[in-house]
Amino acid sequence: MAALSGIVLVTGPTMSDHPHLLIVDDDREIRSLLSQYLQKEGMRVTAVGDATEMRRAMERARFDLLVLDLMLPGEDGLSICRELRTRSQLPVIMLTARGEDVDRIVGFEIGADDYVPKPFNPRELLGRIRAVLRRSAHASPDPDPHAVRAFRFDGWRLETTARTLVGGGSELALSGAEYRLLAVLLSAGNRVVSRAQLAELLRGREADPLDRSIDVRVSRLRQILGDDARSPRIIKTIYGQGYVIGVPVATE
Repeated sequence: MAALSGIVLVTGPTMSDHPHLLIVDDDREIRSLLSQYLQKEGMRVTAVGDATEMRRAMERARFDLLVLDLMLPGEDGLSICRELRTRSQLPVIMLTARGEDVDRIVGFEIGADDYVPKPFNPRELLGRIRAVLRRSAHASPDPDPHAVRAFRFDGWRLETTARTLVGGGSELALSGAEYRLLAVLLSAGNRVVSRAQLAELLRGREADPLDRSIDVRVSRLRQILGDDARSPRIIKTIYGQGYVIGVPVATE
């Protein structure tokens, strides 16, 4: 067992597969420590210190998940995640020394899959990584574009190939998290989907009762759809149960 910058190393069982992780953190010691720990857990790791090195690494190799520090020199983690979501659904777990809720909420809004504040225990990060990878590999909520080309509802059209929302004569690009959440709700038709189910599908782990990230994303979708938050018609809240689409849904 070793400790560094509030991180405590605790080894555990080795994973049977070997996902390739990309770690972006400007702290060399944290990069080294996490690389050693995750490699002992059966993962392949590439660790870099900034956005420029990250892009070079992504040009050379394919990665299964990105562990991204929020506070980076030059281009910060939020900007990187926002840009990445315009072209990729690569799972992202954000690290930050800042623990304010606003940073976590903004991270989720722009498409991060999970958020771990520093200092942290690598065992917790490993658990989050495994959960997100599990969701990405086995529990993807995305509809098959070959089976469903689009959902039509209340004057809107969600296109599954381009992952865009069309309505009112305009085409809107959604973040990865926004697209997946809306796709899950529309796929359910008019059945209620619980917050716990949404958390499991979108983030690969059970919902924390104090975790409001699903609610934040629903609120963001309502703003995009022009759905009155005080009396929503499209995405309805069923108190004590979850969320449901309250208008007819058709598929193409």
